[in-house]
Amino acid sequence: MAQNQNEIRYLTPPTVEIKKKKFCRFRKSRIKYVDFKDPEFLKKFLNEQGKILPRRVTGTSLKFQRKVATAVKRARHIALLPYVTDLLK
Repeated sequence: MAQNQNEIRYLTPPTVEIKKKKFCRFRKSRIKYVDFKDPEFLKKFLNEQGKILPRRVTGTSLKFQRKVATAVKRARHIALLPYVTDLLK
């Protein structure tokens, strides 16, 4: 009986998450310029509150993450994107 208490049995096997390899979509698509006048493209790099998503989430390289941040800030400045929102997407 003591041996059964130490064993853990599952009705369904535990799922092991397979992490996909993150990639920089700019390098893959050979994009050299991040256009701040395209708010629909820039919304992919924002969360629901309008905050810029970090590199570890999007997989963007450092060089292009800086360009994305600058483009988002410029789009906010000329009112193409909001600074803060309740639900952006």
